[in-house]
Amino acid sequence: MIDPDSVIPFDRLPEKFAESLENPPFEPVAPRPAATIVLMRDGDHGMEILLMKRSRSAGFVPGAYVFPGGRVDGSDGTDEMLQRIDGLTQARAADRLDLNDVTPPAIAYYLAALREAFEETGILVAHDTEGGEPATAAEDESVNALRDDLMEDRISFADTLDRMGCRIDGEAIEYLAHWITPKPEPRRYDTRFFAAKVREGALPIVDPREMTDAVWITPQAALLRNNEGTLPMVFPTIKTLEKLRDHASTDDALGDLARQSVRTIMPTLVITPTGIGMDMDGESQAEDDIGS
Repeated sequence: MIDPDSVIPFDRLPEKFAESLENPPFEPVAPRPAATIVLMRDGDHGMEILLMKRSRSAGFVPGAYVFPGGRVDGSDGTDEMLQRIDGLTQARAADRLDLNDVTPPAIAYYLAALREAFEETGILVAHDTEGGEPATAAEDESVNALRDDLMEDRISFADTLDRMGCRIDGEAIEYLAHWITPKPEPRRYDTRFFAAKVREGALPIVDPREMTDAVWITPQAALLRNNEGTLPMVFPTIKTLEKLRDHASTDDALGDLARQSVRTIMPTLVITPTGIGMDMDGESQAEDDIGS
């Protein structure tokens, strides 16, 4: 059953989004482990979240406004990285994500989300030796140089933390959602969504290699702009914003997320006369793909 409220009109969809539904692959591809993070800050008009616009040349949802994120790398769950995170153990991460004895380990998703956030936005969710938040890449050229070295694989994320004199605060990041890309998509991801608070006024950087725009915006304003057709987004982004829109502050949102259970969602996407609909009954199929 297609929920009318879950239909995105064609003129509000990211470019070429419907093409994969019209020409699905003969055999569904296995979803790759990925992590996404909702960066949140308190602003003058309430809680704001950071959305980045993917470039038109991007291989996945080109032109869409998304949260920072990407694939989980082999380096994300190494002992080297685990030595640089406080307040989160492998066992606790595995329990929260319901991922035990798998590769990559559950804690790698948390670290991948933070690494991708730094690479794509220049914002490092960490603390220095005095407990403060470091400057962003947009605010400090030396931080931007380290970010560039990380993106070009000249240094590791662990090296980046060391050079910035920072450590990861594992208690500052909350698990939010679990989405698996529908089977018709040529690129599929088994994505864990997280949320974290950053300081007021934190400035993101826009790297043209992947993004073309960055905007701090309240969840409600983002949803209104999506309805107006000026902020194209895909279903997981929209549903995440709907989940966050009633929270007055970042602390309120993070506290609520810490108490919630997270279910796996792999919807079926359907072409309707007016747009692309999401059949949530398809989420039960997701269990077959976990750990792929």
